[in-house]
Amino acid sequence: EIEAKYTEKMHALRDELDLRRKTEIRELEERKNSHINELMRSHERAFSDIKNYYNDINVKNLALINLLKEQIEEMKKKMIHLEKEKAYVLLQNKQLKEPLQQMQEQVAELQKKLVHYDTDKLALKNAKAHLKVTDKELKDLQWEHEVLEQRFSKVQEERDELYQKFTEAIQEVQQKTGFKNLLLERKLKGLLNVLERKEVELSEVLAASKLEPDAQSLLSHKLEDVLNSKNTTIKDLQLQLAQVCKAHDDMLQTFEAKLTASGIPLDNLGFKPLA
Repeated sequence: EIEAKYTEKMHALRDELDLRRKTEIRELEERKNSHINELMRSHERAFSDIKNYYNDINVKNLALINLLKEQIEEMKKKMIHLEKEKAYVLLQNKQLKEPLQQMQEQVAELQKKLVHYDTDKLALKNAKAHLKVTDKELKDLQWEHEVLEQRFSKVQEERDELYQKFTEAIQEVQQKTGFKNLLLERKLKGLLNVLERKEVELSEVLAASKLEPDAQSLLSHKLEDVLNSKNTTIKDLQLQLAQVCKAHDDMLQTFEAKLTASGIPLDNLGFKPLA
């Protein structure tokens, strides 16, 4: 019974395994066929692409060959045309060679005849040009001479007028500045004398009055204010004197520079400027 039972199971298992094997074989064959079909389609597409690619190349090569053939035909036609032109030009050169040689001989003879004529003509032309340049230079020199004479006369007049004006101005300025300086100096000396006299009188009054210290201090402050005012006046007068002296010296230097620029010696003034 056990042997029959396991024999039956073994047959059932064999049938099951056989069925499974057949199923797997069928699936494997289907996948194999599908893969083969896919490979065939891929190979067909690749073959088609390669075929189209080489067809395009062949078409382009044929077009290029046809174009090159046409260009070769055109070049042959041009070469034939150029050969014909070359033959025509050679024929013309051969025909013109003898007349050209004759003309060259005639030109050589004429050049020999014209040698002396050209030399004389060139010498005459150079002489005329030199004469023209010389005339122009002479006219220019005459005009420059007249201009220089006029300028010299004008400069002489200006120099004489400037010398006269300078002399008059120097004398007038010296008189004015000398007089003004004298007045300022006298005024300054007078103010200094008055100041000294007032200081002496003030000292005597203070000594004689015997004032109190507060009164003396007040009086001293007032006197200091007066003295400061007088000192300011004196400084202003000294400043005015210095300004006048500087203006006089500046004017003197200006006139000396003008005389030097005009070529007039400073010794011709006829007097010595006050410094």
